[in-house]
Amino acid sequence: MRPRLTALAVSTACLTLGLGVAAAPAHAVPADKPQVLSQWTQTDAGSYNAWVSANGNQGAWSAYQFNWSTDYCSSSPDNPLGFPFKTACARHDFGYRNYKEAGTFNANKARIDSAFYEDLKRVCARYTGATKTTCNGTAWTYYQAVDKLGFSGVVGDRTTA
Repeated sequence: MRPRLTALAVSTACLTLGLGVAAAPAHAVPADKPQVLSQWTQTDAGSYNAWVSANGNQGAWSAYQFNWSTDYCSSSPDNPLGFPFKTACARHDFGYRNYKEAGTFNANKARIDSAFYEDLKRVCARYTGATKTTCNGTAWTYYQAVDKLGFSGVVGDRTTA
């Protein structure tokens, strides 16, 4: 019993004095983070809906250390001509920011941009006639902007180059 007490006393002294005892390791990010990121950045409505749900409950995903920050549609209107593109822009930012942080942006950019376009077209599907045509044209313009300018950081994510 005495050797255990001595060891405990020495350990406590080392912790108190900071003598060579490493701090407790930080919590590791779950190993399935790349899979979850991929699931939330696909082109289908199920992926979009899963991301919207997670975005509304970010605390449940805190262990993954996702970057949820967004500037929505960057320097373009979030609701051009009254079309609500803001959520689609936020998911697009999510994809850009998190794949850039993972170092796999270039391999995923085309899919993230395609998912953005599909999200915009789902917004436009709510409309009919000339309004739908106008919405689809606006969606195409937004998609072309991120497709052509997204690498520069000018469109879709002004925070990184």
